[in-house]
Amino acid sequence: MSKLIKKQKKEIGIGPDALYFRGQKKLENVLLRIIDFDENNLEESAIKTVQEVLKYQHKNTVTWFNIDGLHNEKIMKEIANGFNLDTLILANVMDTLARPKVVEHSNCILISIKMLQQNEQTNDIIVENLSLVITEKVLISFQEKKGDVFEPVRTRIRDQKKRIRNSGIDYLAFALLDIVVDNYIFMISEFGDKIEDLEEKLINDPNQSVIDEINTYKKELNFLRKNINPAKEMILTLSKLDSDLIAESSEIHFKELLNNINHAVEATDNYREILSDQLNIYHTTMSTRLNDIMKFLTVFSVIFIPLTFIAGIYGTNFDILPELHYKYSYFIMLAVMLSIAVGMLVYFKRKKWL
Repeated sequence: MSKLIKKQKKEIGIGPDALYFRGQKKLENVLLRIIDFDENNLEESAIKTVQEVLKYQHKNTVTWFNIDGLHNEKIMKEIANGFNLDTLILANVMDTLARPKVVEHSNCILISIKMLQQNEQTNDIIVENLSLVITEKVLISFQEKKGDVFEPVRTRIRDQKKRIRNSGIDYLAFALLDIVVDNYIFMISEFGDKIEDLEEKLINDPNQSVIDEINTYKKELNFLRKNINPAKEMILTLSKLDSDLIAESSEIHFKELLNNINHAVEATDNYREILSDQLNIYHTTMSTRLNDIMKFLTVFSVIFIPLTFIAGIYGTNFDILPELHYKYSYFIMLAVMLSIAVGMLVYFKRKKWL
């Protein structure tokens, strides 16, 4: 199945604002969590219904409403109604295969981006769609499954770090996006270490296993680029967004985020070039080895051509050969053959063919 684009036949004809889950179900039950805080107070709890979070729209605090699991259409509809959101926004949230995007609406900003993590057991890259809805009082985050990727942000909130506790919804959104981009850079650096280790193998022992590793890393790196490059476009659009929901003081943070994603994109491009260079080095090394082998075989063949010629003359089936009955003929023939072989080797050496 193609990794670049996926579309099921049953999705054809469904309206763009229909609350229909498009993707793979990764969680059985939807989990709802709330973190509400200001400079001095913190409230953190798991809730059972969307109704429990609606009261936070009227508080003078920062509220982070996180939803794990995107398949429950009823909950999505309740969120749309409770926060007065266009159903098109929630429809985009439920489309886990959608391209990263940022869309400004009248009362919110929708941000969609791919989160990348590596499975420690299989080393496979896990892709998860993250959607953020920035409203005036509440940041709503949508994840496909429960995870600990944002635990550093929660820890900063619990530890009363001044910057995040004194800032608003927009800075909290930046903090979450920053975690995503940092994971990009971390994964690329992990791949980079493996790619750079291949250079030593290429020099010491270039074999089929090396070429298999190069092709594997090229495949994985292309998969990373497929998800990171669209994220760069989204963050570039976000950094230029002129919205009342993003304070002027937070613009510098989104520009910093743009620098980080640019760094990630440049790193993937650089490692892609390194892999191509390594592939060329492998083929050049193998070609050189083949040329050395062919040179040896050619010299070996050329030396034996005149020897075979001499042996062929003495192997002809004639009764009268002038040297046939001379007792030193065989030894003279061997001496001549040896002289020719040594002479040709000396000649090849002087020509630097050996």
